[in-house]
Amino acid sequence: MTEPTHYSLPALPYDYAGLAPAISEEQLRLHHGKHHQAYVNGANAVLEKLDNSRKANVDLDMKATLKELAFHLGGNRMHTMFWENMAPAGKGGGGVPSGMAGKMIAAEFGSFDRFRKEFTQAANSTEGSGWAALTLCLTTMRPLIMQVEKHGVNTYPFRIIMVLDVWEHAYYVDYKNDRAKYVENFWNIVNWDTVNKRLSEALIK
Repeated sequence: MTEPTHYSLPALPYDYAGLAPAISEEQLRLHHGKHHQAYVNGANAVLEKLDNSRKANVDLDMKATLKELAFHLGGNRMHTMFWENMAPAGKGGGGVPSGMAGKMIAAEFGSFDRFRKEFTQAANSTEGSGWAALTLCLTTMRPLIMQVEKHGVNTYPFRIIMVLDVWEHAYYVDYKNDRAKYVENFWNIVNWDTVNKRLSEALIK
């Protein structure tokens, strides 16, 4: 089997109307098919630039090139995780986490309600364009909330187990500038099975 040499847009694990009304079909089509695709295309363009420079034995501005590559790769990775940690409401999405994630959240935050409050505050107060994420520190074994500016600024070197995109393009079609309403409705479509799967994978590696 030949390994891929470039990136491709991952398919969604549900159809474009699957997350409505929390995220409309129009919003999801734009976000996945346009914005996420742009990060995939951007990463591939940088790879081709690197390939061509090596073939021609010419120099590139490596600082600018690697910064651009990191931006697009971060966008691709974070969006892929975002699609996966959501599911249609009532069909795997929403509710209160059970299993390992539920126990770890309760132990760290005292209750799911307290975790939800802190994560919501983190998402609503993320500066500019960025993400809110739940991470796991493998040294202390504590779940920690992280705010990510753009796709990589202010990140902790921990395993990410849940993300929420709070770039304006993630919600503007549906919510205009009401980020708080978008974040509130996110809780109806969180896929806790995926969060538990990521947590289990993190603990055995």
